[in-house]
Amino acid sequence: MKHTAIAIAVSLAGCATQSQDIAAVYVSPLQYQTFECDQLAAEATRIQGRITQTGGRLDEAAGNDKGIAAAGAILFWPALFFMGGTKTQEAEYARLKGEYDAVQQAAIGKRCSSIVQPPQK
Repeated sequence: MKHTAIAIAVSLAGCATQSQDIAAVYVSPLQYQTFECDQLAAEATRIQGRITQTGGRLDEAAGNDKGIAAAGAILFWPALFFMGGTKTQEAEYARLKGEYDAVQQAAIGKRCSSIVQPPQK
C-alpha cells in the first residue's frame, strides 16, 4: 500500500510535459526594434529551429516518462525516480516561444508580413 502511494506521488511529480502544453513566457518585442525585416526573418528561423529541437526532446522525454511510469507502477516502483528531469528544457522552450512571439510582434510593427506565422512545434 505504501509503495503504491509513493509510486503515484512520484509519477505525478516527475513527469515531463508535452511541448504543446507549455505556454510561452512574455518577451518584450522592444529588443527587436532595431532589426530590419530580413534580420527579423533570420531570427524567426533561428528561434524556430530551436523550438523544434527542444520541443522534440520534451515530447520524447514525456513519452519515455509514460513508459517508465507504467513499468514502475506495475513492476518496479524505484524506476519512477528516473522520470522527469526536464524542467530546464521546459523553461527554455517557454522562453523560445516567447521570443518567437516577440519577433512576430516586431515584424507586425514593421509590416514584415513574410515572417508572421505561428511556430511549428
